[in-house]
Amino acid sequence: MDKWLLAANGGPSLQDGIEEAGSPVNLLWRTGVTPWMPAVIRPEFVGWREEQLGWLETVALMDLSYHMWDTFISGPDATRLLSELSVNDYDNFAVGQAKQLVAVTQRGLLVGDGILLRHGEDEYILTGRSTTQSWITYHAEKHGYKVNIVHDPDCSRDPGHIPRLFRYQVQGPNAQALIENIFGRPLPRVPFFHTTRCELNGITFRALRHGMAGQPGYEFIGDYANHDRIKTAILKAGEDLGLVQVGALAYPTAQCESGWIPAPTPAFYTDPELLDYRRWASLNTVDGRQPLHGSFFSPDIEDYYVNPWEIGYGKLICFDHDFLGRDALKTLKDETGRTKVTLVADPGDVREKFGTDHFMSSGRYRVEASGNLIGVVMNCAFNNPLSTILGLAILDKAYSAPGTEVSLIMGDHPGPGTDSNLKQEFTELRATVQPCPYNEFARTEYRKD
Repeated sequence: MDKWLLAANGGPSLQDGIEEAGSPVNLLWRTGVTPWMPAVIRPEFVGWREEQLGWLETVALMDLSYHMWDTFISGPDATRLLSELSVNDYDNFAVGQAKQLVAVTQRGLLVGDGILLRHGEDEYILTGRSTTQSWITYHAEKHGYKVNIVHDPDCSRDPGHIPRLFRYQVQGPNAQALIENIFGRPLPRVPFFHTTRCELNGITFRALRHGMAGQPGYEFIGDYANHDRIKTAILKAGEDLGLVQVGALAYPTAQCESGWIPAPTPAFYTDPELLDYRRWASLNTVDGRQPLHGSFFSPDIEDYYVNPWEIGYGKLICFDHDFLGRDALKTLKDETGRTKVTLVADPGDVREKFGTDHFMSSGRYRVEASGNLIGVVMNCAFNNPLSTILGLAILDKAYSAPGTEVSLIMGDHPGPGTDSNLKQEFTELRATVQPCPYNEFARTEYRKD
């Protein structure tokens, strides 16, 4: 088992960190947080502003080989393990198909998500943040599932680490033309989140219909030994199509267009029934080190928890099987009073009060109406083509209609030991509620089939 996931190797546990700090919020709260960027990848290739245009106007190449964990799950109980720990439907889940796996606690609150690819009849690859992978690993060990689990960590701690797989995404209006240039023909038509086998210069790999910017395109997945050869072929094929390589500054900003919130707070810091999990899990993971920050502050970590209904995962929930948190999710469906929206800040306010330099944050920022808290932004970024900030917010449903005018409060609350409603030195930006995803293609066409 990877040493970063569990505390059994003698390192401090997540619970150790909470107890030493005095509370989960004390453990996680920071000010002056440096924005997250993918490991290894250059910050910019042609400039982050031009790279944001790539997936909108021509075609963008994103190298996702380094910043995500892969967990390989195999064995006779692999499907049962995943089915019992996630909300998803596993009937008719074909080999070569992928799903957005969503895991919750017994109370129906979100633990995390990830992209689950069925690699074989009893073989899966789960990709994303380590949070959900750690959760599944714990339950596999605790309850004796007959599975083999192998972790391939991201490169954030060790930039020299060689991943097992390469991942390239090509997205944008010219993506199909790029595909035809690469392979000399179109790829076989496959539905969204399905894969097709590809061969290029003797190299075999998969093409998954999926992309982080919510634009037309594919994700190529294969043996990392072929990383450079595949990249060279893609770059050559894109020479006459305006292909733009996307760097570490521009890449995380795409999520605000596609509507995916990358770092929700997992709901396992306080539940007494999850004490054993917190003692098993390592402090030295994203769950012990991911900073909380922003203008929204509460000393109670549970004020940061979300459930799948309010974060936009309701369509992924299947009640036709038994899974952890099933009964609670049924109850929460009717009790949930918030929903996910996109906030579009007023460009004039952004220019005058905030500035138009590169900005991306997974902080928690207050959303107000008439001075009252009505929601929280969980991810936001400056979008140069729009000349403003887009924010992904969980908002009271009464204020969620497109066109509703609200206030986005930007700044860093000092955190523990101060008033939760402190507003000094914050910047108020007028903002308008819009649908989520904000990008029309991502909202209406991306998952159509």
